[in-house]
Amino acid sequence: MQKPFQLSTLLSDQVKKYGKRAAMFYRDALSKKWLPVSWNEFYEKVETLAGALIESKVKSEEKVGIFAPNMPESIMADFANYAVHAVSVPMYANSTTSQIEFIVDDSEIGIIFTGDQYQYDIACEVLKTSKTLHTVVAMSSAVDLKGVKGGISLKDYLEIGKKNPNTEIINQRRALSTQDDLVNILYTSGTTGQPKGVMLHQYNYSEIMRTHNDILSLLNDKDTSMCFLPLTHVFERAWTYFCLQKGIQVYVNKDTAAIASIMPEVRPTVMCAVPRYWEKVYAAVQAKIESSPSLVQKLFRYSIKLGYKRNLEYKRYGKCSPMKIGLPYKLIAKPLFNKVKKVAGIDNGRLFPVAGARLSDEINEFLHALDIKICYGYGLTESCATVCCYDAHMKNYIIGSVGKIIPDLQVKISSEGEILLKGKTITAGYYKRPDANKEAFTEDGFFRTGDAGYLDMENNLYITERIKDLFKTAGGKYIAPQMLESIICDDALVEQAVAIGNERKYVSMLIVPDYTVLEPIAKNKGINYTSRAELIQHPEVIALYEGMVHTRNQNLARYEQIKRITLLEKPFTMEQGHLTNTLKIKRKVVNELFAKEIDAMYPND
Repeated sequence: MQKPFQLSTLLSDQVKKYGKRAAMFYRDALSKKWLPVSWNEFYEKVETLAGALIESKVKSEEKVGIFAPNMPESIMADFANYAVHAVSVPMYANSTTSQIEFIVDDSEIGIIFTGDQYQYDIACEVLKTSKTLHTVVAMSSAVDLKGVKGGISLKDYLEIGKKNPNTEIINQRRALSTQDDLVNILYTSGTTGQPKGVMLHQYNYSEIMRTHNDILSLLNDKDTSMCFLPLTHVFERAWTYFCLQKGIQVYVNKDTAAIASIMPEVRPTVMCAVPRYWEKVYAAVQAKIESSPSLVQKLFRYSIKLGYKRNLEYKRYGKCSPMKIGLPYKLIAKPLFNKVKKVAGIDNGRLFPVAGARLSDEINEFLHALDIKICYGYGLTESCATVCCYDAHMKNYIIGSVGKIIPDLQVKISSEGEILLKGKTITAGYYKRPDANKEAFTEDGFFRTGDAGYLDMENNLYITERIKDLFKTAGGKYIAPQMLESIICDDALVEQAVAIGNERKYVSMLIVPDYTVLEPIAKNKGINYTSRAELIQHPEVIALYEGMVHTRNQNLARYEQIKRITLLEKPFTMEQGHLTNTLKIKRKVVNELFAKEIDAMYPND
């Protein structure tokens, strides 16, 4: 019988198997080349860091913070924590001082590993007043320590571990490891109120690894993965652990903004991402089609029709397509799709797990038509990522669903339509929050997801709405804003959208244009403007967006239809407080900050 997955011993197991082989790659800031980190180097640095943690008097089960963008050192710090039987508490790299202060105080953190100057400076601010924080380790060599007492470079911290390896104590700590260990506290960013610390234990990760080793059996150590989402996000965290235990080589991408240009450098075989990434791929392909000569446009559209037929009507169900579809697909569509995928850096793609928000059926179908292997799913921090997903072999998946429930997870639908979960992947609760735990679990121990949905006879799950996001119009009709926003954001003209209408007579929408699409259109139309603020006030531009909304309203119920819109000059951002760290809209904040614009859409209220 195979022993359960254990984070504290993963590296010692893998280093015996892989040794000099690269475990990870990182992109050098100067040369822009991807440089390897071998399993040997990975293991040695983790052991050295663990020695330094022991020297810093880190106790068993103590909480240690990691406040950094994606970098190999972040992963090393994680595993050093596990080696000394400590708890890793990751924090989003763009968090504010008050957010970090809350997490440090709540978890009683003594040591924080930071990434760049931004994270180091914030941690040092918290250091000034914190009762528990005493050491800030700057993992980037470019950070100016500024002579802060308690600030230390990673290089110097490693020296402490080299001089004091503390091997015997580390081995004793490792021996303490059990499946019941608390290994992470992941603080949800929260759309309202203070963040809650989701507790994830070793058994949560062990179970998610066990189930995914079965459902993703096609993946192996010949694969390469792009680590793109923040490692603080449970999706990327659990996925990266899965890759490491499979021997999949991980390319750790620090610069999320540059992902479009970085992907063709790496051309990974696998990558987990949120729908927004694929929405941008879809928009880029559509823009390419629209800007092509008419003959090329016709060829593209003919190929896409073939892709729909071949991949969605036949291949999906394990059927061979007839020659009249299969032959032109092979000769015309496939070579064209391969060129498109090569430009996007996804031509080697074997599987692309997608979750974290709603992926529209329109985009989902389009990507599958191009034979991009989108494994759409659903999960939460509280479920240690996956609740359900498409079949990894791309068989019998149902567009509109979020896939089949993973093995051995209990899912039921409450009388109110809420999705409830129970199983070994589900959190034991929120750290030091008995009040929140009482609300989060039913009397019989099921976790309340806050999402409404239903199951079909084949155990496919369908999400209908986010219960807390629902609003009710003045006419008493309930509206699911995410569904409306997804429909509008499917259009290439739109970067972001927020539906408005709680206790209003009708639904309206704030729309941020995709200026990379709008500005060329304006140029072609001969629209003169000196600023984006002026551009979005131009009658032709307003008419363009109103026409787009009118078209997309056609498939909506009358009470759901968007009656008025306002175009915004600047996007919603985390820095301005509009978005959570996981890019979810803070609806209350948006309603307050844009009250003037919203009121203008309801002149008779």
